[in-house]
Amino acid sequence: MTIKVGDKLPQATFRVMTADGPAAKTTDDLFKGKKVVLFAVPGAFTPTCHKNHLPGYLNHAADIKAKGVDAIMVTGVNDVFVMDAWSKATGGAGVIEFLSDGNGDFAKEIGLSLDGSGFGLGTRSQRYSMIVEDGVVTSLNIEEGPGKAEISGAENLLTQL
Repeated sequence: MTIKVGDKLPQATFRVMTADGPAAKTTDDLFKGKKVVLFAVPGAFTPTCHKNHLPGYLNHAADIKAKGVDAIMVTGVNDVFVMDAWSKATGGAGVIEFLSDGNGDFAKEIGLSLDGSGFGLGTRSQRYSMIVEDGVVTSLNIEEGPGKAEISGAENLLTQL
């Protein structure tokens, strides 16, 4: 079943890169007591994700945070090393938190996994954005196809804050 507005995020563990190497962060670690913008991509470095989706959030990060958002996070079904390389390659390190959902467990738990096997990508995440307040989804924007980043883009999300 797909997560919806009013639902609490399920317990999940992401991997993040730290100065000491990969570390685990739970949904409680990331969302408890905070207002967070979370967006998901089918894959780091893939064309729409790399050229359209992530750049919008980088360009509007200050505007988003000015609306009372504590953190902007991106997740994808990539390993922590790829997510870390993507954060550095895009200038997103320190601006956006990059969360590795390496096995797609979080995407599956919230009902937003995507079968990319036809493109050699395996199971991925659908493209979406959400506003999460203290672990509860208050806004949710799911793209109809992986090649678009409009409904889930930063500009649309800003209108919801």
